[in-house]
Amino acid sequence: MQDIQDYGAWRASIAAALESYRAALAGADVSDAATLQRMAQAATRVRDDRLSVAFVAEFSRGKSELINAIFFADYGQRILPSAAGRTTMCPTELLYDAAWAPCIRLLPIETRAGQLSTSDYRDDAAAWTVLPLDLDAPDRMVDSFRQVSMTRRVPPEEAQRYGLYDPEDAALADALGPDGLIEISQWRHAIINLPHPLLKQGLVILDTPGLNAIGTEPELTLNLIPNAHAVLFVLAAETGVTRSDIEVWRTHIGAGPGRIVVLNKIDAMWDALKSDAENDAEIARQQAGVAQQLGLAPEQVYPVSAHKALVGRIQGDMALFERSRLGALEAALLHGLIPQKKAILGSALRDDLAALDAAQASALAARARGLVEQMQELKSLRGKNQNVLAHMMRRIEAERKDFDAGLLRLQDARMRFAGLSTELYSTLDMDAVARQAETVRLALQASRFATGMRAPVRAFFENARVSLESAGEQVAEIGTLMETLLRGFAAEHGLTLPPPVPLSLDRYVDEIAAVEALYVKQFGTAILFMTSRNTLLERFFDSIVSSVRRTFRAANADVEAWLKVLMVPLETQIRQHKEQLRHRLSSIQRIHDATDSLEQKIAAFESNQQELERQRQRLLALNSAVVAALDDTSLKEAA
Repeated sequence: MQDIQDYGAWRASIAAALESYRAALAGADVSDAATLQRMAQAATRVRDDRLSVAFVAEFSRGKSELINAIFFADYGQRILPSAAGRTTMCPTELLYDAAWAPCIRLLPIETRAGQLSTSDYRDDAAAWTVLPLDLDAPDRMVDSFRQVSMTRRVPPEEAQRYGLYDPEDAALADALGPDGLIEISQWRHAIINLPHPLLKQGLVILDTPGLNAIGTEPELTLNLIPNAHAVLFVLAAETGVTRSDIEVWRTHIGAGPGRIVVLNKIDAMWDALKSDAENDAEIARQQAGVAQQLGLAPEQVYPVSAHKALVGRIQGDMALFERSRLGALEAALLHGLIPQKKAILGSALRDDLAALDAAQASALAARARGLVEQMQELKSLRGKNQNVLAHMMRRIEAERKDFDAGLLRLQDARMRFAGLSTELYSTLDMDAVARQAETVRLALQASRFATGMRAPVRAFFENARVSLESAGEQVAEIGTLMETLLRGFAAEHGLTLPPPVPLSLDRYVDEIAAVEALYVKQFGTAILFMTSRNTLLERFFDSIVSSVRRTFRAANADVEAWLKVLMVPLETQIRQHKEQLRHRLSSIQRIHDATDSLEQKIAAFESNQQELERQRQRLLALNSAVVAALDDTSLKEAA
């Protein structure tokens, strides 16, 4: 799809502009550790940016066919298997990761017996079964894709161990077959790594199994669906909204940005004995009825025929494609998805660029100030005798000793900084999260009633929130210490120091709150009273722990990176100031010893000033080039 390809080209232009800017910063020798970290962060944002689209529906609603029609018709054949009945038995992601050869990675269903979520296994290569994809052999590829449909029949005890069966849940009573066995998916999760042009541009497609799987696989509820940039909720035109559709819509999706309802298979309503107008009116009535049941406006429901759209595109039958109405859905999807994602990435990159601009401007300003001071000092030597030169050397030497004494006083502040950093790491201790999680697990196992499980889980969330909020207060305290230190040191020695790099942990507190809100929505009081959910809640808690652990890991990484660079601007200025004092003393010494011409020295400093101004202008232009790439309007016009 051209819009996604344009988005990929936009990211590529930003990456190229960032690389030119990075090289220029390195060439100008203004790249300290803080600058390098910020530049690497910006480059990583662009490189790892993804567009995630989730397809959610009950089985046999045509999700896989819709994915094929929207994204892969140019391939000339179906990428995902699509047939009558249930074709997707486990959550399946389609993406491209250059670190892997084309393959399907399959996570065995047996991993559900442990306490780790799917996310915890992502970096554990040994946990996955890997099937290579032969891109030149379509038949073998189709056989490999069938793995996402594989099932097996197991005793109820085994299904219960995986959290897929609860003998006390009446809703699962029909899961037990006449043979006393239960059919379950062979795999817990599938990742298809395919070098398709759209996937190479950063598109990630999530194909979910039937709606029941959303409730039994917490990873979908907690991470994959909420974090998708767009969610397509697919219904069938001939069935409309079923009871399970309503439940999933209210519990897991709901109206909001990036949420689109698709009324698929409208070709089933094309009655050859009726006129086109009569068929359109029947489809419009079904569209209005679905919208009313879901609490939406009719224009928020898109009637389509994925099958006819795919056939029309592959066969070049544009009349059939137009009749499928898929074009309107694609426009709605991309007009909402790409500008939203572009705005998110652009905002983060602008913050990075502002910080980079401020850092290099401060470094160049300090360097320029040093040149001006040295040149003024040299000009003041014109016509001075040897005694005056000797006096100036003694004065500079005294200034250097005073500066060194100030560095010794700085050690006290460094010790306090180290102590506060240690306290901060203790507050964000990952082992403490693990201990709290184990305490809750024991409480869950000891509770005889589902309603008794709520308090321990609520306490887990509260502890996580308190820890992050306390860490945020400690970050603020360290920031205040650094600001006071920088201000005092700058005033004492006449330096120009930028304010400390800010850090906020608020987004991590918000992440914990979002996970807790999903838990409350999934396991409200009414649900706990109505049905036995012990096994499911324990499984859900494992995913909660995984999410909280991931949040704390990210917060620790941010804190560690922040603490590493917090002192860098001060240390850089100290190093540069000491170097300037040494140069000043050396210059006057040479002039005193008549080994260098005063006028030649002044001319050299004037030349250095001009070169520094050229560097400043060049870096400013390169920073502006990245901003210009961010502001490129071609995507807006295409959308």
